[in-house]
Amino acid sequence: MSTLMRDGSTTRSGSKVGAATVAAGPILLLGALLWHPPLPGRLPDNDAVAEGTAADVTRWGMSHLAAAVAAAAIAVAFIVIRSHLRERGDGWLSAVGLALVVVGSTLYAVLPGMEFSALAAHENGTDIAAAQDALQPWFIAVLLSGSLLFAAGTTLFAVAVVRSAPMGRTEAVVIATALVVLGVSRVIPIGVVQFYVQPAAALLALLPLAAVISSRSGERATASAGR
Repeated sequence: MSTLMRDGSTTRSGSKVGAATVAAGPILLLGALLWHPPLPGRLPDNDAVAEGTAADVTRWGMSHLAAAVAAAAIAVAFIVIRSHLRERGDGWLSAVGLALVVVGSTLYAVLPGMEFSALAAHENGTDIAAAQDALQPWFIAVLLSGSLLFAAGTTLFAVAVVRSAPMGRTEAVVIATALVVLGVSRVIPIGVVQFYVQPAAALLALLPLAAVISSRSGERATASAGR
C-alpha cells in the first residue's frame, strides 16, 4: 500500500508541475507583450521602434528579453501537452505538431534579439530607424518562416485535441479554435493582433488544457491507489 501511495503521490505531483508549466506559458507571453511598448499598426514599423526605444531604453530591452523567455515557455508548454495527448492515444499529429511549434518558437525568440539592434544604435548615437531598415529583410524572413511553422504546428495540435477529446466535445472545439487563432495571429503582421490577440488566444487555449492535465492527475492517483 505504501508503494501505491508513493506512486500515486508522484503521479499527482508530476502532473501538477506539468499543469503549472502549461499555465505559465501564456501568462508569461501576456506579460511580455503587454510590457512591450505599443506598436499598434503594421509591422515592422521602424519609426515606431525608434520612438519606443528612445522613450524608455530599459523597458525596450527588458520587454524583449521577457518575450524571448515567453517564447521558450510556450514551447515547453506544448511539450507537456504533447505528453498528455499521447497518453490519450494521439499518435503522429501532436508529435509532428510539437516539432513545428518548437522550431517556430525558436525562430520567434530570434526576433527580440534582432530588435536589440535598436538599443545598440541608441547607445552609439546612430539612427535607430536606419539600423532597423538594414535588418528588415532578415526580420521579415525570420518572422514569416517561424510564424508559418508555428501556425502549422498549433493547427495539428488543434486536430489532436479534438480527436483525443481529453475533455468535453464543446470545450475541445473551443480550445482547438483558440490554438488555430494563436498560430494564425503570429502570421498577421499587425501590432494589435500580435500583442493582444495572440496572448488572448494563448490563454484561452492553454489554461483549460492546464486544468485538464491537473484534473487528470487526481484520476490517475485514484486509479493507482485502487490497484
